[in-house]
Amino acid sequence: MISFLWKGLLRDRSRSVFPFLTVVIGVLLTVLLYSWIMGAQTNFIDSSAKFSTGHVKIMSRAYALESDQMPNDLAYIGVEKLLQDLRREFPDMLWTPRIKFGGLLDIPDEQGETRAQGPVAGLGLDLFSEDSIEWDIFDLNKALVRGRMPKSPGEILLSEDFARSLGLRLGEIATLISSTMYGSMTMHNYTVVGTIRFGVAALDRGAMIADITGVQTALNMENAAGEILGYFDDYVYKNSEAETVMATFNSNYAEDNDEFSPVMKTLQLQAGLSDLLEMFGMFSAVIIIVFLAAMSIVLWNAGLMGSLRRYGEIGIRLAIGESKGHLYRSLIVESLIVGFLGSLVGTALGLAVAYYLQVHGFDISSMMKNASLMLSNVIRAKVTPFSYMIGFIPGFAATFLGTSIAGMGIYKRQTARLMKEMETQ
Repeated sequence: MISFLWKGLLRDRSRSVFPFLTVVIGVLLTVLLYSWIMGAQTNFIDSSAKFSTGHVKIMSRAYALESDQMPNDLAYIGVEKLLQDLRREFPDMLWTPRIKFGGLLDIPDEQGETRAQGPVAGLGLDLFSEDSIEWDIFDLNKALVRGRMPKSPGEILLSEDFARSLGLRLGEIATLISSTMYGSMTMHNYTVVGTIRFGVAALDRGAMIADITGVQTALNMENAAGEILGYFDDYVYKNSEAETVMATFNSNYAEDNDEFSPVMKTLQLQAGLSDLLEMFGMFSAVIIIVFLAAMSIVLWNAGLMGSLRRYGEIGIRLAIGESKGHLYRSLIVESLIVGFLGSLVGTALGLAVAYYLQVHGFDISSMMKNASLMLSNVIRAKVTPFSYMIGFIPGFAATFLGTSIAGMGIYKRQTARLMKEMETQ
């Protein structure tokens, strides 16, 4: 029977080509939309983890309450000992200290007078230790636009856009004007040896990258850091495992009566990211469900139209003695064949486009000029295991459902009227 139906589909294109193309296009769009949404969500999580939150972050309890303001006067002291303990107790994670600071970057002229100034958002990173992971996290070699990487604590990198706005030339001295850990004013000279571009608008507007030891000296923060970030060794955020690590650490180190005792938070517990990710997931689910419903209705209607166009054929088959049950089952099997093949081809095409966008991405920098979120300017799709299956929901099930409902009209046909119908045809 299946062989007979297959030959019929191949020979009668009105029964196969239009429904097949409808399924292919619907499934392609479904797979592509799902992969795109998953890519945008993953992009946001990865960018936030790399540049701001880590998978987990350790701060002093007082610093954690005001972390958005970068309160280095509340930084944790005793970082070296804590890092040793972390690497011993959580060997499956990677740990790195950071100092976030703000200030004014002053560019002097040949007479030492101010030539240009601009507000700067600085990051003190562990650049020179043997087990430094910051080079991989920030991908500094790839981000470099001009110049070279720092070779000493007195050398810094500036974002390319910021350096050009200041009219800065490589090798010039830049003076950081900021405040120390103890609230006093500090001025420290650095040599600008290179410029970088991360592709994240929030950083590229005015970022400064320096080695953490030089920043500790400039801000009077010896053996202190505002934050210690932890990452899983595969750099993939896993919330349940992060919560386990947080619970273990806080039970051993956090002290409610000491505002300077260390406390750990997961990515989702920082800067309102939990609500943001929950809202993102909710909107993503709504968009996917609405799109799936719309595509299912389109494919359902395609099944209905296909059955209605074959009204005369159905009458002839009944007139020559084919049972209604057999005819109904044959229509359903045809829809399953068309739905399966269309879903297969549509999924393959959708995955091909999604893989292309996963590798090359789509530049949205024109929409990110004033963005404050840690979101990359290039959004990439992400192919997940569910991407291979989601297209079969509208492509297979909706086609089957549409044909099943349309085919129920077979049982309403009266054999006594078939001859009259054929006479009018």
